[in-house]
Amino acid sequence: MSTQADHGHELIPRPEQTPDALRTALAVVAPGRLYEMQATKDDAFAKAVEWQSLSPVRGWVLTWARDIEIARRPDLSSRLAHAQSRLEHEDSVTAEEALRELSAVLDEAMDAVRG
Repeated sequence: MSTQADHGHELIPRPEQTPDALRTALAVVAPGRLYEMQATKDDAFAKAVEWQSLSPVRGWVLTWARDIEIARRPDLSSRLAHAQSRLEHEDSVTAEEALRELSAVLDEAMDAVRG
């Protein structure tokens, strides 16, 4: 696992972008999502064979690297939870702000894992 400590407190170091490293990291930061990870991995590998392309596998790796980045960083995890809790707010301005924040969290996490 590699680490980049420029984001404050991190629960674990950033994992390498391999299926085994991602699974190991997820087991620490969000073990309840392991079944979901395996199901989406199976789907990505099936599509890779069907499409004769590694694109679905690359997408799977990036998606889980992003989600683990959020889970391992309490700052991002907190922002994500707060935004998600306000997405269906009755005030449309509040809901729109929540959507922008959700997008910003996802973008920040993706930027971090892409380096």
